[in-house]
Amino acid sequence: MSLSKHVDPEVLIRKSKDKTRRHHLAGTDPSRITQPYHARYGTASIPKFRIPSKGIDAEEAYRLIHEELSLDGSPTLNLASFVNTWMPEVADKLVMENLSKNLVDQDEYPMTQNIHTRCISILANLWHAPSMQKAIGTATTGSSEAIQLGGLAMKRLWQERRKAEGKSIHEPGPNIVMGANAQVALEKFARYFEVECRLVPVNVESKYRLDPKKAMECVDENTIGVYVILGSTYTGHYEPVQEMSDLLDDYERKTGHSVPIHVDAASGGFIAPFVHSKLAWDFRVPRVVSINTSGHKYGLSYVGVGWVIWRTKDYLPKDLIFELHYLGSVEYSFSLNFSRPAHPIIAQYFNLIHLGFEGYRAIALADLKNARLLSRALERTGWYIVLSDIHRKKPASHEAVGDEDNPEVYLEGLPVVSFRFSDAFQQQYPEIQQKWIQALLRAKGWIVPNYELPPDLEKVQILRVVIREHLAEALVDRLFADIVEITQNLIDRSSSVHAMEMLEGHHIVHTDHEVLGRMEEGSGARPSGTYARQC
Repeated sequence: MSLSKHVDPEVLIRKSKDKTRRHHLAGTDPSRITQPYHARYGTASIPKFRIPSKGIDAEEAYRLIHEELSLDGSPTLNLASFVNTWMPEVADKLVMENLSKNLVDQDEYPMTQNIHTRCISILANLWHAPSMQKAIGTATTGSSEAIQLGGLAMKRLWQERRKAEGKSIHEPGPNIVMGANAQVALEKFARYFEVECRLVPVNVESKYRLDPKKAMECVDENTIGVYVILGSTYTGHYEPVQEMSDLLDDYERKTGHSVPIHVDAASGGFIAPFVHSKLAWDFRVPRVVSINTSGHKYGLSYVGVGWVIWRTKDYLPKDLIFELHYLGSVEYSFSLNFSRPAHPIIAQYFNLIHLGFEGYRAIALADLKNARLLSRALERTGWYIVLSDIHRKKPASHEAVGDEDNPEVYLEGLPVVSFRFSDAFQQQYPEIQQKWIQALLRAKGWIVPNYELPPDLEKVQILRVVIREHLAEALVDRLFADIVEITQNLIDRSSSVHAMEMLEGHHIVHTDHEVLGRMEEGSGARPSGTYARQC
């Protein structure tokens, strides 16, 4: 008997069950769920992919779902995500009390709308809007929606200018410029709203982020704007907003074409104001017309809230604002979603008044301190090189003494640690693959992604750790110890290649979506599709 090269667990479970004279719909179908403690309470199984003909008791439904979800990973050990997963107990209570409120219904929930307005005013002030009374903004479901709105406003203003000048808005059509390191939401805007996406290649010299000088090679009279990212997803680097603005100022003086900047501050919008106060990235830069951020990242709220703020109403075309009359009063909407839960906005306001400026600053400083600790420790092994720069001092600060905790001494960036095998390690141990580190850390519970850098650097793989509030120094110590142990074991074991090949083929957890509605490889378009090209 030869050993099978492929094992289907669903088929083997079905074949291994007791054969009884039961109804053909019960007990033997892998598309059905057997409830926890079903033998104790005599409950029957229910279908996985169809609504059951008869419902089950609420307590039974809770227990069934609760047991299945217990297989999810631990948020504490998920170092791949920027999303916040903890708030104080009283914040949880506030969220539960307002779980059913719909933000869009301003007539029924006027105080909720007041809180929404206060949050916009607070952020406009935090980001140095010229006038809080003239700034305008809205909550969104996250930065993805906020980025679409910022892009749409720039596109519509470009169209209005072209029409006023008697020029076509279709030939050759609008384009938008961004670094190849841009998060997928930025490319989604271009593809979904039919704007040519001009991707600026990144390199080591540009610190894996947008190079303003190369970006200018992509700018022309049809450029609706430039997306500048305050905190790259890959390495945490801030892109140089002021430098990009200065070059666009020169371009406007020479050509007469004004190209605005939208700052994607999904993560940096709640870091830079508190620890990098001298950095000019926000509305202090006149060419910045809009900024977005994620409240559920370093804004420390639960998932489901983002924000977009425009410098003044002049940069939000009236054509994008809808006047509504059917909810009991005259209301205005300029978001992609209509109905949306109010509790994420309430949670955001809780954080703003609970933490205040000093609270947010203290958390950001602690995150950056732990990121520096991990960065230095990794580099001191000699096995790894760190690509992020938040642990490196600015050139003028190298002589500073006793200033280790001052964030202004270090290069600006997010509390992110991106690292890879050093060149010396790769030369000495060419058989060890970096992706094995991810797999073996996952076996210990840690989720640390290993992935390729953007186009032009796609042959370089990095591991990335996002430092969030919950990752205290003790956990950083444990993570580093596990990385060292795993790396040392791979070096010491002559059978490491064989062992890792076996692990690589069996560590994937199979889920229902692989059976129902499965997306085959190649189902999605590549980033350089119809509306994207490299400059």
